[in-house]
Amino acid sequence: MIIYPAIDLLDGKCVRLSQGNYDIVTIYSKNPDEFAALWNSKGAKFMHVVDLNGARTGRPENDGVLKKIVKSAGVPIQVGGGIRSIGRISELMDMGINRVILGTGAVRDPEFVTAAVAKFGDRIVVGIDARDGYVAVDGWEKKSNRRAVEFARDMENIGVSTIIYTDIARDGMLTGPNLAAMKTMADSVGCDVIASGGVSCIEDIAALYKTGVAGVITGKALYEKRLDLAKANNMIERLAEES
Repeated sequence: MIIYPAIDLLDGKCVRLSQGNYDIVTIYSKNPDEFAALWNSKGAKFMHVVDLNGARTGRPENDGVLKKIVKSAGVPIQVGGGIRSIGRISELMDMGINRVILGTGAVRDPEFVTAAVAKFGDRIVVGIDARDGYVAVDGWEKKSNRRAVEFARDMENIGVSTIIYTDIARDGMLTGPNLAAMKTMADSVGCDVIASGGVSCIEDIAALYKTGVAGVITGKALYEKRLDLAKANNMIERLAEES
């Protein structure tokens, strides 16, 4: 299982939202690339970056910062937020991004996902952000009529190999992940499932390991020093050796 430190970008700053609410913003840095360097020094193996402006509007607004993060990270990066075209995916790949996350674009246009997977293969990730079991779109502000597990199976049938599953109600709240939902998703598809939302401490990481997910994204717990990335990585190595 891989731990993905999260760097959420809003107006060029590193922030965290609470439950996806753009009106409840905590700003952690005006220089997000400094956190990319920090997570690298703590042993990050992969990083997760979201353009929150892009997720809301469908237009990239943080590319300048993103380029700095690529230089500072030193490890592979996956990026999501407002990616709605093959051309935009190509731009990000050319920028040095390793994996691109499709969210709203995937829900509204499955053929877009099919074309993206055909061209970029396993570098395409689908982000499934759920509210009450239903997929949310447009920066989490709208709820669709698609059930999360059913949508995940559709994406798997298209050829998607990695899914990021976020429980919006837990995101940024430090209340613990929705273990039952994550296990259900991991058991329902053959894709790698990356869990997101609610991680508050190292015990949450251990609990998620037991659900069978392939990865976990964590942001606020790292920024508020409730979780030590190096210690969490060491614990995962021990769990893997024991299993």
